[in-house]
Amino acid sequence: MHSTRVAQRRRTSRAVRRRRSVVAAVLSVVLIATGVTALAVTRGAARPEAGSSPTAENSTPAGTPTQTPLTPAEQLLATATDPNACAVSFEGDSLALAPQLQIIGARYEALPLPAQPGRVFAGWYADAGAASTLSLKERINGADLVSCTDRRRTLHAGWTTPEANAAEQTQLPILMYHQFTQKPGGEDGWLRLNYADIGDFDAQMAYVQDGGFYLPTWDEVSAFIDGRLFLPKRSVVVTDDDADSSWLDLAAPIVAARGVLTTSFVITSARTAPAPNPFVLQRSHTHDMHRAGANGRGRMVNDDAATIAADLEQSAQILGAKEVVAYPYGHYDDTTKEGVRQAGFDLGRTIEHGYVRIGTDKLALPVIRVNYGMTVDDLRASIG
Repeated sequence: MHSTRVAQRRRTSRAVRRRRSVVAAVLSVVLIATGVTALAVTRGAARPEAGSSPTAENSTPAGTPTQTPLTPAEQLLATATDPNACAVSFEGDSLALAPQLQIIGARYEALPLPAQPGRVFAGWYADAGAASTLSLKERINGADLVSCTDRRRTLHAGWTTPEANAAEQTQLPILMYHQFTQKPGGEDGWLRLNYADIGDFDAQMAYVQDGGFYLPTWDEVSAFIDGRLFLPKRSVVVTDDDADSSWLDLAAPIVAARGVLTTSFVITSARTAPAPNPFVLQRSHTHDMHRAGANGRGRMVNDDAATIAADLEQSAQILGAKEVVAYPYGHYDDTTKEGVRQAGFDLGRTIEHGYVRIGTDKLALPVIRVNYGMTVDDLRASIG
């Protein structure tokens, strides 16, 4: 009996060993097959078949992260050579505007004026909240200097309705100055009223600065006239005629110190120098038409349209801008307007009293003339 049990145990042990051998053999075959497949895949990746090209994934070394594509703002900055360049992006409902390069510390230049059916553009704002409320304090105006964080900034679009734009009833004053004086009692002679007391001028610019007036650029003035741009009632344009030495020496430093955007209308046959500071736009007072023609009136109402256009083209080449011309002596007629149009100018400024409104003739912009003796209270009564 004992010998029988011993024999059974031996047979069972042999059977177990045989099963283990079979399992081990199967595992070996599986492992070998797996290794061959992996090797084939590896070799296939290393040596693509003739006529095929490696994929971007296979051509990237193992462990190298995929680069994130540059944003439009980053692409723009990558092309900039100025270390003060800033990529300004634009956001707003249904807007798809490319970013612009602006220069930190300079005034904003040529900001877009988008248009949408049934809406009126109401300017660019520092944040979405200000854009939704049309906060005048936060609206970017022509005198604002570019500031950025990490060379980037986003401006937000504000919108209103045509009805609200019309209901505002904005009357835009264009102030017209000429010369300036420090003399107590002013200057003598028939041009006495042309001279503004420099102390009065400083007080007037302080009123514009502290009063929170919006200072539109000329492209904004044009869009406002078309009804495409909302301007708040507290808006004003400041201009000077002739670029007289008293303007350059006495008044221009004041507008720079107070950060007030102004336009100096320059006779380019007499002056070709650049603007005295960043807050002064130099625009055309013609090249050589600020003198009398055959009938004793200005050349702008004596010469033909082609001659006027050629003169303005010469002026524009010197100034690097067209946009607007101030008519010498305020003289203009239909021929003058045709010459201005032929030269590609959009606006013409007269010396006639009045305010710019929606629908005003773009080639007959009226002004508020500032005469000697006008105080800041007088200015307040004129511009609100």
